[in-house]
Amino acid sequence: MSIFRKIISALRGGASEVGEAIVDSNSTRIFAQEIRDAENHLTKAKRDLTDIMAKQMQAEREVSRVKRSVSEHEGYATQALSQGNESLALEVAEKIATLEVELNDQLQANQSYSASAERLKHLVKTTERQLADYQRQLSMVKTTESVQKATAAITTNFSSSNSKLLSAKESLERIKAKQQNFDDKMQAAEALEAEGSDKSLRDKLAQAGIGEQQTSANSVLERLKAKQG
Repeated sequence: MSIFRKIISALRGGASEVGEAIVDSNSTRIFAQEIRDAENHLTKAKRDLTDIMAKQMQAEREVSRVKRSVSEHEGYATQALSQGNESLALEVAEKIATLEVELNDQLQANQSYSASAERLKHLVKTTERQLADYQRQLSMVKTTESVQKATAAITTNFSSSNSKLLSAKESLERIKAKQQNFDDKMQAAEALEAEGSDKSLRDKLAQAGIGEQQTSANSVLERLKAKQG
């Protein structure tokens, strides 16, 4: 039984490791989903807060209404007493007592709604600030992940002798060498052609001052001056 329990523990440990690996590999996605869930809860909380604030406003109106009614009936009771009609005054007083019970209930309801509204407003503001911070953190986490992936790709390319970047560099060098070899051949062919042509011979004779020389403007002017002299 001891061995069996150890096997079960090992399997549970392995499952836990697999689960943690899955969570780690999807941590950013999980974090983003948790933020979305929190935003949905916040939206619902705001709707609930709106309902509570509406009920608070209704309770405030009821408090004002009952207060006016109490004041109004106190006036009636005072008038009945001034007329010596104590029985009528007592009846009005009973109405006032009922109104005061209602007023007390409405005041308690109003205080309860007001306290709940203030507490929820504080929670909503705190949650909004927290979510805004988490959104900023999520943006930075995503950017960091992208940079790390790019860095890893670059490192892998440079660390491997058969990497794509090194292969591209070698291809570029081969292309440049091939083009340079082509240019060298063209220049050599042009030089060889020039050496075997009459132009090459004329150039060599001209450089030696032999043969027909090109007439310059100065030589023509000297010749004309000699004729005049």
